[in-house]
Amino acid sequence: MNSKVIFRRAHKSDANSIQLFQQAMAWETENLKLDLQLLEKGVAAVFENAALGQYHVCEINSEVVGSLLLTNEWSDWRNGTVWWLHSLYFKPEVRGQGLFSKMYSYVQAMAHENKDIRGVRLYVDHTNLHAQKVYTKLGMNDEHYKLFEWMKS
Repeated sequence: MNSKVIFRRAHKSDANSIQLFQQAMAWETENLKLDLQLLEKGVAAVFENAALGQYHVCEINSEVVGSLLLTNEWSDWRNGTVWWLHSLYFKPEVRGQGLFSKMYSYVQAMAHENKDIRGVRLYVDHTNLHAQKVYTKLGMNDEHYKLFEWMKS
């Protein structure tokens, strides 16, 4: 059976899937149970205010199986915008099929079409060696920056 895979900008009707993906990712990566009301409001905020970012989804045979969030960082050095990949998640049963590579190509194609986009960045947990290998294979590198953060409790 042939599978039809598409990548597209998410619609508000995808919000529930995105919320479920974020719950699963938080649990898988950090053993963290998210506040569901806060998560629902956070996802809804992106759909209500495009300045916050834009969700994109991967569908297989019309079923949403993965998503990511693109947010904007202004770069005065480059006089343009750098996209950050956030909230990247694929259902476990579709992993290992090269879907992230294809979704990354989709994001790169959008970046090439938009003269104001200067590049794409993401951050990854230092223990997630599998993801780091995937990102390296796709031509990304960690040569320039190390991420530091402070988050309110």
